[in-house]
Amino acid sequence: MKNKPIALVTVIILAAIIGSAGCMSGQSEDVATETSILVYSGAGLKKPMNDIGKAFTDKYGIIVEYNFAGAGTLVSQMELSRKGDAFISGGTPDYRVAQDKGLVGEPGYVAYHVPIIALQKGNPKNITSVDDFTRPGLRLALGGVESTAIGKAGDKLFEKHGIRDAVEENVVLRAPTINEVVIAMEMGTADAALLTLDIINPETMDTIDLPQEDGLTLIVPVGPTTFTKQPDAAQQFVEFVTSDEGKAIFAKHGFPTYPDPKYEGIRP
Repeated sequence: MKNKPIALVTVIILAAIIGSAGCMSGQSEDVATETSILVYSGAGLKKPMNDIGKAFTDKYGIIVEYNFAGAGTLVSQMELSRKGDAFISGGTPDYRVAQDKGLVGEPGYVAYHVPIIALQKGNPKNITSVDDFTRPGLRLALGGVESTAIGKAGDKLFEKHGIRDAVEENVVLRAPTINEVVIAMEMGTADAALLTLDIINPETMDTIDLPQEDGLTLIVPVGPTTFTKQPDAAQQFVEFVTSDEGKAIFAKHGFPTYPDPKYEGIRP
């Protein structure tokens, strides 16, 4: 009889331990089932996409993980890994490559990537147009043709003007991402570059607009991958990016949002 209080205390302690373990198990299950998506994003879109990721998580409780790189690199990674949930690129040409490979579905459109000529502050080389890129001794920083949307756009521009080979002689950097072109300009290792309007720092660079008839303005597309294991979450993300809320984030970072009458002649 004297042992009954001890036995009762033991039972209570065991019950508490089991209950605690059950709670911990439940918490582990919650963590394990927490939804996250992987988004492949062009490196030049990093600032707006980071803000979009935070806003999307706050609104829907879905964590957004990013893989930032040049679009060509991202397409190769998707093709090899066949993992991930959505893809957003700096322009429709790269998205179309992924689509032709069966990696992504139909896109929505977010904003415009507007290429411009970037110059060192004060334009010490007196550059007036892209035709001056052929001037002997000029140092040019350009995005990679196979890895960046701006690189592809530039190649198209130089070909149209009949100056591609002459321009290539002045190239001191072919960068795998547009961000590295910006760094070259800010470090003064290049006299001029092709960049996009949204990424320019007006305190360190001057710019020259490119004629719209050159047809280089790009539309930013976003869509789900064809191999996503979370199609609902992936589509929800795409719809958020292309919503008024998502477009407002792009506008905050200097992107004209789609559609815009100023760029009505630009087609996906």
